[in-house]
Amino acid sequence: MSIPSVTSPWSGGGGTSQTNQRPANASLDICMAKYEEYAAPIGELYCPWTWDQVLCWPPTKAGTTATQRCPRDKGIDPTKFATKRCSVDGRWEGKVSGDYTTPQGWTNYTPCYTPEMLELFKKLYTGSEEAARMKLDIAEKTRTLEIVGFSVSLAALVISLAIFCHFRSLRNNRTRIHKNLFVAMVIQVLIRLTLYIDQALIRSGSEHRANTIRHGIDNTSGLCEASYVLLEYARTAMFMWMFIEGLYLHNMVTVTVFQEKSYIPMYTAIGWGVPVAMTTAWAIATYYNMGTTKCWWGYNLTLFFWILEGPRMAVILLNFLFLLNIIRVLVVKLRQSHTSETEQVRKAVRAAVVLLPLLGITNLLNMAEAPLDRSVWEFAIWSYGTHFLTSFQGLIIAFLYCFLNGEVRMAVAKSVSTYLSLRPHHFTPRHNSAYVSGVYTEQMVPLPTASVLHPPPCWLRLCCTRPTPPEPAIPETRV
Repeated sequence: MSIPSVTSPWSGGGGTSQTNQRPANASLDICMAKYEEYAAPIGELYCPWTWDQVLCWPPTKAGTTATQRCPRDKGIDPTKFATKRCSVDGRWEGKVSGDYTTPQGWTNYTPCYTPEMLELFKKLYTGSEEAARMKLDIAEKTRTLEIVGFSVSLAALVISLAIFCHFRSLRNNRTRIHKNLFVAMVIQVLIRLTLYIDQALIRSGSEHRANTIRHGIDNTSGLCEASYVLLEYARTAMFMWMFIEGLYLHNMVTVTVFQEKSYIPMYTAIGWGVPVAMTTAWAIATYYNMGTTKCWWGYNLTLFFWILEGPRMAVILLNFLFLLNIIRVLVVKLRQSHTSETEQVRKAVRAAVVLLPLLGITNLLNMAEAPLDRSVWEFAIWSYGTHFLTSFQGLIIAFLYCFLNGEVRMAVAKSVSTYLSLRPHHFTPRHNSAYVSGVYTEQMVPLPTASVLHPPPCWLRLCCTRPTPPEPAIPETRV
């Protein structure tokens, strides 16, 4: 299971947030205009108003605790309350009682987090704070790896779809299933790249222009949630078509009599119809559970996500069983062909490695829980390995089942050969030559003259040319 993108977590579950997209100076001005003329009651001690980069806190009576609704942000429940303590001597307290190092004090936003986010931060900060920062830095770098991998995969998948659709010789049920799988992967990759680039643009805009808000998908209510619903639908459709790939291949290898055409409508219903029902059920459950959370951030950490993740893991398990049975049948056929034991093992291993990405088994690593509570190097291995396989999966599948496929290469080579043969060629006339040997010399037939190769126009031939007398025969010369 991939971890959510955490821009700047609050150490120990408190502090001030750095993730909201409101301009800090504008909110500070509003807070100042609201309370700058406020006068505390005579004879009573109050903490002054303050701005903690997230909320504007009003003047608070000494010895009391101020409370406010939590801001609507990622991973935060706005129905809960944040607290801020005013000491008995009229100063805002720090995180520890008696700590007055900062004039604005410390705001406790821990109750604002959803239970899933609290569990995430608890694992992240199991070790030192320095280790947590290193893990967050690794997560940021893997995002760059994902963008590169998804971009390359998108190009490879689009080229593969163009090849499958262009050549009539490749239009069969097997490639039809390939095309549906590739379309589902293209939709998923397009949505991921759109969301990643949008988040990068919003983050860069907030860093360089503090007084402006850059609107995008990530901070537009409704559009952000709809984007993630469509993303999960595309992912589910991809897994369903991977299941169909495994089922089709298994039936072709193990079933003696297999009628392909009668199953195509059923494959289409499973590949595109079943994900609609699954995604709809998940979206409804998530809306009622996380409707107040901005962009449903952290939805993959909730139990409701298993409405989608459970069937996906079942698909991987079934495809793994299909793979084992396919290898078993392959080994039996290899033994019947009297090949050597080493060759049998080599071919079986090669078949398994080639089928792993097509059947989606490599996604199992990505669906595992992120090792946030482990060491930095263990988290780095998991993070880079997982995101490499996920982002470059489209490229790997396109290469194995399109670019390196024998039928595809034959069709492309035939098309290129036909194109080259239809192009006009410019031949250069060869000079007259004779075969010479020490015993026999023979004059070859002379080449036609220029007038024969390029005859003059009809009118010129009739009035301006003389009849050409026949040339005398040249006798053979024998030595």
